Amino acid sequence: MIFPAVILAAGESRRMGSPKALLDLGGETFLDRLIRVLGACCAPVVVVLGHEADTIRSGVRRAAGTDWIVNRDYRRGQLSSLQAGLRALSPASPYALFTLVDHPAVAEATVRALVDAPAAPVVVASCGGRRGHPVRVRADVIGQILALPPDRQAKTLLREGAVCLETGDPGVLEDIDDPEAYRQLRRRLAGGEGR
Repeated sequence: MIFPAVILAAGESRRMGSPKALLDLGGETFLDRLIRVLGACCAPVVVVLGHEADTIRSGVRRAAGTDWIVNRDYRRGQLSSLQAGLRALSPASPYALFTLVDHPAVAEATVRALVDAPAAPVVVASCGGRRGHPVRVRADVIGQILALPPDRQAKTLLREGAVCLETGDPGVLEDIDDPEAYRQLRRRLAGGEGR
């Protein structure tokens, strides 16, 4: 089964000091890597941009076959970007995957495991019992997320009926928000622990 994926890359990257989407990871930008990894199992791949949208779009090398959405309300928070991305999907999609550009080291095998996971309203990639990203949501959950008012978060909704899929992939937990986290990720991958 093939269904769409959404990458959220609209934030301001304040703690990092430059757009996280364009940071280098093994010769690819964070965003190029995620487009490649998700695109191996999902179609279409929708990227939601916001802050510095033009700069990020022009810095991406894997733009072909990618759907681009600009969330003009990105300052309202992550929910507004998730809703913008999910609105762009075909209503016929039985599921969708979504992730944050902050989690660039997810393995392709993890994405494939999420795509192939048994039916459930929400399937969350986990490692060592800790929840991470990507997250797979069923069509009815997509509808519930789209119906949330702007002052809410999707977290509560995504915990209800969620199945954690143990992946053994540390990339699902690595949230790269600041220069120190970025350094640690690069050290781990340079040490051969990445996939």
